[in-house]
Amino acid sequence: MQKNTFRHQPDSAATPEDNPASPGRRHGMKMLLAGGLGIASIGASKLASAASNCTHDYNQAVDYWGSHQAGVITPDTKEAIFVTFNVTTREKAQLQQLLQLISQRIAYLTRPQQLTTGKNDQLPPVESGLLGHNLSPDSLTITVAVGASLFDQRFGLAKHKPKKLIPMPRFPNDRLEKNWCGGDLSIQFCANSRESVIYALRDLISHCNKLMVPVWKMDGFLPARDIDRHSTAINLFGFKDGTGNAPITDSKLMDELVWVTANNHEPAWCLGGSYQAIRLIRFNLEFWDRTPLEDQENDFGRYKISGAPIGMQHEMDDPQMNLDPHGDRILFDSHMRRAEPRIPERHVAKLRRRSFSYSLGILPSGQLDMGLIFVAYQNDLKKGFIDTQNRLNGEPLERYIKPFGGGFFFVLPGMARENDYLGKQLLEG
Repeated sequence: MQKNTFRHQPDSAATPEDNPASPGRRHGMKMLLAGGLGIASIGASKLASAASNCTHDYNQAVDYWGSHQAGVITPDTKEAIFVTFNVTTREKAQLQQLLQLISQRIAYLTRPQQLTTGKNDQLPPVESGLLGHNLSPDSLTITVAVGASLFDQRFGLAKHKPKKLIPMPRFPNDRLEKNWCGGDLSIQFCANSRESVIYALRDLISHCNKLMVPVWKMDGFLPARDIDRHSTAINLFGFKDGTGNAPITDSKLMDELVWVTANNHEPAWCLGGSYQAIRLIRFNLEFWDRTPLEDQENDFGRYKISGAPIGMQHEMDDPQMNLDPHGDRILFDSHMRRAEPRIPERHVAKLRRRSFSYSLGILPSGQLDMGLIFVAYQNDLKKGFIDTQNRLNGEPLERYIKPFGGGFFFVLPGMARENDYLGKQLLEG
């Protein structure tokens, strides 16, 4: 593999104190051990005190109203569930009923509620009981998108299909598994605790199971310490994931990258929506953990600990790729340079990522089944995910990753008025 010369500098020559066998070193170790128990005791006490003062705020609510759905550019949460469903009816009126039901449950689940199990013990409880007596929002968002398969002949919607919406194709490094691909509907649940997303999923299924059936489900998470500190989340490779994302506070940039506007020349009902690309990517972590640090950093184009571009000091530093025309510092094959070359402009990748890690179990080979739920939102699927993936084809990271599922979907516009429901513009427009 091509190497670069901008690496970590070695430490200065060792002093006698650096030698574990030196008398000074041994004396220092004795003193450290002598005070170790006391220090540990004080440290444990401080940690316990800090833990007792740190409470999870379950009352945070994200408004589901608006021209856009929540959960696309909403700040990251710690937990997520991604589920796709196939619609079981062939009647347009019943599809409308399904989307109305889903919209009603979103309105209910994302606001504080007093829960009840019902008064008739001869009937099933009206809700699962997982959250006790009170439903707190816990930053819950539920985001609904439709797949290309919904625009077949069942509902007469073919002429209304978003122009760029297609079934997800197989890219060169993929090993797609049918049971992990596609679906008529994609529903993304995000919140800051595991029980909140599970409760919402069970609620939605219990109310809608006569009209839709699950196809595949994947649970995701982000490191709690990164979310609490509002810092870039670290993926299972140990690298920061999402440093180059466009800021959600820049509404003009969000219109340029994420939301469908009149400039995209889509069907009128699509305005305010977004294309969703989901890719389930398995990591070969055992192989990765045996890979030298220099190769890992070259593959990403960033330092592992700081997240800074190679040759720079801080995570958000400009990589200045225009000053590195021969790839001596940030290799041409690096993930960073292929995904977002920044030449001739910033945000060459016309998308915004919202990915989560997953941990599923053990593979038949005995290896860990862990990896990434890659999620990207864009207003043009071709200029966004597809073009970006084509630039990444053949990158060195492919030795450690294997995409095996996911799909392309279109996020329905939001509910902007009191009598709206998700998909109303599509079905009634």
